Order: sequence, then structure tokens, then C-alpha cells
Amino acid sequence: MKQKVVIAVAVLVVAGAGWAFFGSQKTPLGVPTPTPQPITISDERIRVSAPLSGAKITSPLVVRGEARGTWYFEASFPVRLRDANGKELAVKPAQAQGEWMTTEFVPFEAALTFTKPETKTGTLILEKDNPSGLPEHAAHIEIPVVFE
Repeated sequence: MKQKVVIAVAVLVVAGAGWAFFGSQKTPLGVPTPTPQPITISDERIRVSAPLSGAKITSPLVVRGEARGTWYFEASFPVRLRDANGKELAVKPAQAQGEWMTTEFVPFEAALTFTKPETKTGTLILEKDNPSGLPEHAAHIEIPVVFE
């Protein structure tokens, strides 16, 4: 009786291990798992295609994407790079790459030059240009980055 229980438990353990290894595979053995595709950081006002969240960056850092015309003022908006301690490493305006007097998405680009900080991580901040200074018109997105 004890021997049957031990055998039954052993069979269950082997079956469970086999299922964990083979059953959890999303693709047949020998076929590589697809590489995840980059996801654009986005909300209803701005879409950032580069850099992606958690990207390893170096100087100069080229920031690209598209923002609604309402995100710009005089065809630009500020882009800031800070280290993990909040120290500002660079700030530069992103420039509209098309007609920005619209509510539609308009491509932008900015190139930030910076000295590699002591921290390993930082934050890229894209701010809606807000010449009024009124808090109800302020908006921004933050993208975590890793310094190479």
C-alpha cells in the first residue's frame, strides 16, 4: 500500500514537472518564442516612440514621437533629462516637424547632449508647453531610462 502511494506521488511529480516544462510553452518545441515588439509610450495627447521605457541611453539622446498641436507653444515644448537624484542633466525644446496649429498629432524631435551621471538610472520628462503657468494647463509624461 505504501509502495503504491509512493509510486503515485512520484508519477504526479514527474507529470507536474513535465507539464511545467512542456505544457507552459506557448510555441512548439524548437520554434523560438517571438520577441516582444516595442510599445509606444502614449496617452491621448502625446506618443513617444524613442526612447522606450527602460531604454539604455547615451549622449546625444534623440527623442522622437508625436504630440497633439495643443501640446506645443510656438512649435516646441520642453524635454528634460534628470538623473535618479533629480539633478537636471539636459533640457532642450522638442521641435514640431510639421504644422503644429492643429488638434491632430504632429511629429517632434529633440536631441539632448549630456554628461553621463553617477546614477545608473534617470527620467526623461516631456512637458506640455505652458506659457500661462496655470496649473490647469500643465501636463507631462515621465519615461524611466538607464544610462549606459
